[in-house]
Amino acid sequence: MAGRKPKPTALKLIQGTERPGRVNKLEPIPQGNLTDAPEWMTKSQKDGWTFAIRSSPKGLLKQLDKSALSVWVVSEDLHRQASEKLAQFGLLTKAPNTGLPIQSPYLPIVNKQAAIMLKAASELGFTPSSRTRIQLVPADEVNPFLQHGKRTA
Repeated sequence: MAGRKPKPTALKLIQGTERPGRVNKLEPIPQGNLTDAPEWMTKSQKDGWTFAIRSSPKGLLKQLDKSALSVWVVSEDLHRQASEKLAQFGLLTKAPNTGLPIQSPYLPIVNKQAAIMLKAASELGFTPSSRTRIQLVPADEVNPFLQHGKRTA
C-alpha cells in the first residue's frame, strides 16, 4: 500500500481531526506491557531485548509488539556480528578461484540487516522521526477516549 501511513485513531480523536466515516471503531487496543525476551533468543539477543525494553518509554511496547521487537532484536544482533567480522577482515577479500579482490560477504549482511532493523525501529517508535508521532498518556491519567478497553467515540 503506497502513500502516507494512517494516523492512529486515538491521535485523530485527541487532535479533533477525526471524521465519522474514517474512524475505525474496531481498531484493536493492545494490552499488556512487554517484559521478558522469548526463550529461543540467544544470550546477546536477550541482552538486546532487555536494552530495548529499558530504553523505550514505559508503556510503549505491548504484548502485540512482540514479533516486531523480535525482528528488531535479531536484526540488530546479526548486524552487530557482521559488522564485527567486517571490521576484522575488511571490505575486500580475495576471490577463491582468481585471487582478485572482491567485496566482503559480510557487507551485504550488514546492509540488509541495517535496512530491516531501521524499518522495525520506525514501526516501534525507536527512531527520532518516529518518536515525534508518539504521544504517551501517563499511567495516572485517564484516557478520555477509552473506557474499560473500548473506544468511546
